[in-house]
Amino acid sequence: MPEPYIRARGITKTYRSGSSDLVVFEDLNLDVERGEMLALVGESGSGKSTLLHLLGGLDSPSKGTIHYGSREVTGLTPSEQSDFRNREIGFVWQIHYLLPEFTAQENVMMPLLIRGWTHALAAAESLERLQEVGLRARASHRAGELSGGEQQRVVLARALVGKPSVLLADEPTGNLDFRTSEMIFHLLEDLHRTHRFTSVFVTHNLGFARRCDRVLNLEKGGLAPEGPRNSKPATDPEYPLK
Repeated sequence: MPEPYIRARGITKTYRSGSSDLVVFEDLNLDVERGEMLALVGESGSGKSTLLHLLGGLDSPSKGTIHYGSREVTGLTPSEQSDFRNREIGFVWQIHYLLPEFTAQENVMMPLLIRGWTHALAAAESLERLQEVGLRARASHRAGELSGGEQQRVVLARALVGKPSVLLADEPTGNLDFRTSEMIFHLLEDLHRTHRFTSVFVTHNLGFARRCDRVLNLEKGGLAPEGPRNSKPATDPEYPLK
C-alpha cells in the first residue's frame, strides 16, 4: 500500500495564554492520500484553521512532524518553506485577501512574479487560469469592482496559477450566499478532479463536506471520521453543521 502523500505525526500545538499554555491539540496524527478530497469539520475554536495553517507551512507545530511525500516540511528553513508553499500549495481563504488597487489579472499574476517569472509569461498564464474559472472577461477589473463570488473565483485562479499539487481551503464559501456558495463548491470539485489535486477543505457546511471523499471531525483535540460520503445536496436540512 502506498504511503499517504501528506503525513502529520504527533502534532501538538500550544499557545501561551497569560501564565498558562492553551493546548489546541496534542499528539494528533493525520494521513491524506494522494488525490483525495478531505473535509475537516468541527465546532468553532476546535483548531481546524490552525491545523490547516500547519499543513500549509504557515505556522509551525509545537511538536511533531509533517511530511509531503518523503519531504519533511517542518524541518525547512523559513525561506525554504516560503518557496515550498509557492510551488506546491494553492490556498483559498474565506477572506479573499486580494489587493484592491490591482486588477483581477494582476492579483492572479502575483505568485508567478514572486517566483521570478517574466511579466509577459505571468500575464499569459494568469489569463488562462481566469478563463478556467469563467472570469477572463473581468481580467482588467479591479478587485473592488467584482462581486463576492467573482472575487472568490479570482482567489481560485490565483491558487491554480502556480500549478500546485495540493489545494488547501479554509471556509471557501463562508462569506457567500447559498447560490454562490453552491457554484464555488462545484467549481472546487471540478478543479480538484481536473488538476488531480490532493485537497483539504475546512468547512462548517456538512452538506458540502459529505460530498468529499472523506470527512474528519476535529473535536477535543482529536480527529474522528464524521461519516461516509453522501451525495445529498448542501440544501438538505439534515446536514447543516452548527
